[in-house]
Amino acid sequence: MPKMIVSIDGVVIKEVQLTKDRTTLGRRPYNDIVIDNLAVSGEHAVLQMMGNEVYLEDLNSTNGTYVNGKAVKKQLLQNNDTVEVGKYRIKYINEGPGAGFEKTMVIKAGAAGLGTQPIPQNDPNAATATAPLEAAGPGGIIKVLSGAAAGREVPLVKVVTTIGKPGVAVAAITRRHQGYVVAHVEGSNKPTLNGTAVGSEPVALKSGDLLELAGTQMQFVQA
Repeated sequence: MPKMIVSIDGVVIKEVQLTKDRTTLGRRPYNDIVIDNLAVSGEHAVLQMMGNEVYLEDLNSTNGTYVNGKAVKKQLLQNNDTVEVGKYRIKYINEGPGAGFEKTMVIKAGAAGLGTQPIPQNDPNAATATAPLEAAGPGGIIKVLSGAAAGREVPLVKVVTTIGKPGVAVAAITRRHQGYVVAHVEGSNKPTLNGTAVGSEPVALKSGDLLELAGTQMQFVQA
């Protein structure tokens, strides 16, 4: 299970297990991770867990949020990354799923169109998520409608499948008990669903829905 180890001047002051989809960090007492220091904003940052991956997002804090010395707005955390908030150091520990887990199939949007390939779990540039399938019921697929990969079909066999190009435009399709949902994960180009932009809040998918990401059109089909 992912966890954050908070320290200052080399002394560990708390350890927090990440058990929720959304974990807040800030000076105010209602945050999940409270750091009572004036250098820390009341609502400083949020940790969003998708599958076994954790994204750190700065909430327009006054002094900024840093990962390994670099200011970030939103970033996928890697095992042993150090998050810096004021004088505090927060080490991210996530040993990841066991060797028995499969690699996630990712649709990568490039200049030549979309292609699919498995992304290694230790690829620092890949925004992927792996988890055992938790829901029974009809499966879904993504059909690529445009570009060089037109006609290709990608089965949605994971709990979370990411589509797009890490660092440019990435969306996540999550399988839930009641069906599938899609949400924007990273990148300045948000995906559209039937012509409407999709934000970070998950939106339910229906069979036949049209998705567009990085100029490539796709269709969600559920059996």
